[in-house]
Amino acid sequence: MASAAEQLARNLSFSTFSKAKELQKRIFFTLGALLVYRLGTYIPIPGIDPDAFASTFQQAQGGIFGLFNMFAGGAVERLAIFALNLIPYITASIVIQVMSTASPRLEALKKEGESGRRKLNQYTRYLTVIFCAVQAYGIAVGLEASEGVVADPGWFFRVSTVITLVGGTMFLMWLGEQMTARGVGNGISLIIFAGIVASLPATIAQTLELSRTGALPTIAVVGILIGAIVVIGVIVFFERAQRRLLIQYPKRQVGNKMYQGDTSHLPLKLNTAGVIPVIFSSSLLLLPATIATFSAQGDAPQWLQYISALLGRGQPLYLALFAGMIIFFAFFYTSIVFNPTETADNLKRSGGFIPGIRPGERTAQHIDYVLTRITVVGAIYLTIVALIPEVFLSQLNISAFLGGTSLLIMVTVTLDTVSQIQSHLIAQQYEGMVKKSRLGGRKR
Repeated sequence: MASAAEQLARNLSFSTFSKAKELQKRIFFTLGALLVYRLGTYIPIPGIDPDAFASTFQQAQGGIFGLFNMFAGGAVERLAIFALNLIPYITASIVIQVMSTASPRLEALKKEGESGRRKLNQYTRYLTVIFCAVQAYGIAVGLEASEGVVADPGWFFRVSTVITLVGGTMFLMWLGEQMTARGVGNGISLIIFAGIVASLPATIAQTLELSRTGALPTIAVVGILIGAIVVIGVIVFFERAQRRLLIQYPKRQVGNKMYQGDTSHLPLKLNTAGVIPVIFSSSLLLLPATIATFSAQGDAPQWLQYISALLGRGQPLYLALFAGMIIFFAFFYTSIVFNPTETADNLKRSGGFIPGIRPGERTAQHIDYVLTRITVVGAIYLTIVALIPEVFLSQLNISAFLGGTSLLIMVTVTLDTVSQIQSHLIAQQYEGMVKKSRLGGRKR
């Protein structure tokens, strides 16, 4: 039998949405916040020559610049105040989460509830400022090394650049938190999603122009289109895939009546971590790669130029590190968001059990065993989707906007956002049903 939530989901209609005033406010707030973000990607940092930097960017956009520009929503090519985007914040979040598993003090904060979460968020903000300052200073030095880009090189330009870029990232971090609290949710992911979608039409037009001029074979364009459709289908399939564990509840007696035991399912997503491993891995790779790429311009040491070349898009070292990080974060983030021991304890308290498995520790071991196996499949899926298109597109020198990473982020965030909106609609309809039942009871 279908659950109450599933029955409500089937009954959703446009009239339900028109009555959900709270959801409409959340959607409008989210759209307004994204509009503010997009406006910020067109405000350049002070003290640079946009035309000179545009020529410099055109020479390097096929490498790591292109991938960084994708996450920044085109703000890098315009050298806007949001050029760093949320990459430092995501990197800081990764570091804090990793440290919380190794540090007893941080692990204790995680168990303190809301107060502990606030302290961890504060530590993440402090670390974000440090990462922003380091990365912004590397960008400022790299810009000074580029001929004609900076109007007046010196410490004033470096300090102003650091303050501007750090302020831009901190504002985006605050904006993402507001979108999560007052919007439809997934604020950080939606900001990255908006940047990718906003730059997608220009990328498609550029690819078609390359085909028209003969720089890119027509068969390659057709192959890219078919490949994108196939990748989107694969992403939707794997993101919706679940492994359902059968849960049984014993018979119970209420008064003189004996009620039959009920059955349900414990759904385990094939990709529990979602798109987080890909975003985390890209963020960690972009931090050193961006500094090395900027600093390698001009009279940089030979070893720094060598590192910059190794971390270039499509290079073996870059692909190997990317794949290894995706697999690591798929398991790491899954272990954070899903606790088999806690789930087994909740089942035991509610009287539920998995047929053939003893409640308690044995149930936790069984859930962990199943979760590990399906996470292996999910990690392999994420790695293939993120890397295989990247290899082909880097060989064709096509923008990273058409790669597997961008498609994965767009499709996954879209599915999550639709689920969030549907949850709000279900909650709205459920509240309406409760109010009607109360009114009916009063009339009687």
